[in-house]
Amino acid sequence: MITYPGSFLSRGRDDMAEIIKSRKAVSVNPLKSSTPLGAALAYLGMEGAVPLFHGSQGCTSFALVLSVRHYKEAIPLQTTAMDEVATILGAAANMEEALLNLQRRMAPRFIGIASTALVETRGEDYAGDLKLILARQAALADTTVVFASTPDYTGALEDGWAAAVSAIIESVVAPWSPAMTSFQQVNVLPGVGQTPADIEILRDLIESFGLYPVVLPDLSGSLDGHISEEWCPTTQGGARLEEVAQMARAVHTIAIGEHMRRPADLLGSLTGVPVTVFPTLTGLGANDRLLSLLSHLSGKAVPARYRRQRSQLLDAMLDGHFHFGGKRIAIAADPDMLFSLSRFFNAMGAEIVVAVASTANAPHLDSIPARRVIIGDLADMEDAVRAAGGADLLVTHSHGRQSAERLGIPLLRVGFPIFDRLGTAHMQTIGYRGTRDLIFRVANLFMGQMHDHAPGDFATAWPVPSSEEIVHDSASFADH
Repeated sequence: MITYPGSFLSRGRDDMAEIIKSRKAVSVNPLKSSTPLGAALAYLGMEGAVPLFHGSQGCTSFALVLSVRHYKEAIPLQTTAMDEVATILGAAANMEEALLNLQRRMAPRFIGIASTALVETRGEDYAGDLKLILARQAALADTTVVFASTPDYTGALEDGWAAAVSAIIESVVAPWSPAMTSFQQVNVLPGVGQTPADIEILRDLIESFGLYPVVLPDLSGSLDGHISEEWCPTTQGGARLEEVAQMARAVHTIAIGEHMRRPADLLGSLTGVPVTVFPTLTGLGANDRLLSLLSHLSGKAVPARYRRQRSQLLDAMLDGHFHFGGKRIAIAADPDMLFSLSRFFNAMGAEIVVAVASTANAPHLDSIPARRVIIGDLADMEDAVRAAGGADLLVTHSHGRQSAERLGIPLLRVGFPIFDRLGTAHMQTIGYRGTRDLIFRVANLFMGQMHDHAPGDFATAWPVPSSEEIVHDSASFADH
């Protein structure tokens, strides 16, 4: 495992943030999305896939609505539709019926099952049930079925995404063997915070060094917002099962975000491929380290266009720091996105006055450049902003729009879900170019809030004289 200097592991203990957990009995304005939803999003990054929630119809409907509103695409999310009887007597029959119906009606190559709190609380042996179902149902022989344990009450979006990726690795990736031919391949394990556009940036970057990227999961093909020539009931595009199975022939694995460390470690132990975890790929230093790694792996110099993009980012930082300097920022997000954005704003000269994380399931929350990090919801964020004396910018997803309106501050929409803006899948935040674009987005937001001066703004400093005072002063001047 490689950890670069400058990451949170190299910091001292004196400047660590204080972690505060909200003790409220109920979440008034939720910040986090559910763990099964995170798993479903990861499954959507597989080619010919159908995510399946093992639970009630209500669990699936909320996740489906949020996903459709966020991506503005058809989402093939299905459910085992547990009812009262299945909840009490067991839902193995529901799972079997759902798998057979999906295979008959949609013919998916891959079915990713995510458990919900309903089945987890009951304590069913779902892994054993699935094994028996696959053994006796010949109709499922050509379908890869993966199960991830993702109860709603443990973690949030990042945890579900990581659990699903780990389940795919355990079920699909073949262990290394001497018969495998080495290949100039680089495995990429993006986090849930990377958009389809971010993944495209990574793919182009790796290919420019003469390396072949295998991305797991790969949303850039399935949820990038395109019109297909033919209707397909499953995902179109995404990670191919044949390539995922051959991840052991790669020369290196790159993972993005601390929530991807467990899947990365699992892949490394299974295949023997070296792993590098980047806590973030937003910012100048992080991308310098990424390009240095790719140059080392390929034995090639960094292409000229990326040197040019780095120069453009430096210029954007110079232009933008006038608008960032001294600004007070409030951020509410999942841990890895909170870490990445807080480091970005801090590097640009802004102050993080409020930092709220959706869950405490992250080892680097105390490395966020803020005095304290609150584990809570958007109501906690709103209270903290008022207690801090206000902020200049609120950074969170679309559910924070009412808070921003009540607080009277602008909102920068990030993360999941963003349902009141178009182009979410094409927003870029990683790489030199993605960081540059993020600087411009924020700076333009600040510039849009600037006050247009009018003559009345100068009345207090230089009072405008009345007509009588002007006549009197003119007469006095004439006498002299």
